Amino acid sequence: MTATYTFDVFSSLDGYGAAGGDWTGYWGKQGPELLDHRLALYGEEQRMVFGANTYRAFTQMLASSTEKSDVRDPWVTRMRNLPATVVSRTLEGPLDWPDATLVSGDAVEVVARLKEESEVPLRSHGSLSLNRALMVAGLVDRVQVTLFPVITGRTGLDRIFQDAADFDLELVESRTLDGHIQELVYRPTLH
Repeated sequence: MTATYTFDVFSSLDGYGAAGGDWTGYWGKQGPELLDHRLALYGEEQRMVFGANTYRAFTQMLASSTEKSDVRDPWVTRMRNLPATVVSRTLEGPLDWPDATLVSGDAVEVVARLKEESEVPLRSHGSLSLNRALMVAGLVDRVQVTLFPVITGRTGLDRIFQDAADFDLELVESRTLDGHIQELVYRPTLH
């Protein structure tokens, strides 16, 4: 049996994973339902998978945050304490993550092996280029998009599916959180 792999990503309506300008975390749209739902998602046993860029961004963001900032929401703390695999050809250990393993090599090969060996589901939050490659290789079982009600045409950063292959998506779950945030979970198939 192979472990389920979920590509978990936050998005603006126009497909950006983040924004510059005066936008705050979650584009300022988070509410208690979103935060409770995220904590429940990350409360389950699972292994995180990150690429080097996302790992660097998370460690930098956490290092510059305070205990009272949005960055330290309980679900983020829980995510940081889950076992993690960081796939990178450029990073060197030791990693500043409590239970992280650094693996050098081709991400597709590393994740294919993880899927075969892992006794728990695998989840990647962010890691856009890594997950685009894994989708093409057929290793992503679920794409979980949390869609925030904003358009960041001028300030959007990190186009989520820029230069991605074409995929058909089968909707397997959907929910509305805090009355305005959509969570959509799809099963991707290369088109």
